[in-house]
Amino acid sequence: MEVPLKDFQTIQKEDLPIFVKWMDFVKWLLTTSDHFPKKARFTFTDRILNLALSVVEDLVEARYSKNKMVALRRANLNLEKMRVFTRICYESKFLSRKSYEYASYSINEVGKMLGGWIKQQGGL
Repeated sequence: MEVPLKDFQTIQKEDLPIFVKWMDFVKWLLTTSDHFPKKARFTFTDRILNLALSVVEDLVEARYSKNKMVALRRANLNLEKMRVFTRICYESKFLSRKSYEYASYSINEVGKMLGGWIKQQGGL
């Protein structure tokens, strides 16, 4: 069964702002990590992409589960891991300064949104 375009657009408008922002970052990360050197592709690239996708899963789980705090805390931990890995990638010259600044800004923005969600759930 095909979903009409109008229905698909409605579904996207219902996405949480934190989810939309993170998905934009993941799309950027997929493109950017393609340019990492071959020596880093099976270490940093895979690890960073897996962490980014784990955050996607955590956000989806938090949105639809009754006990949101488990998924929100896991997402927060994965974001912190992303911060560390992106710093390592920058220091290893896999990321340019501009790319590192964009990644840091994006991760921090999502982190602030996530912190607000955790606080709203009574977690802080």
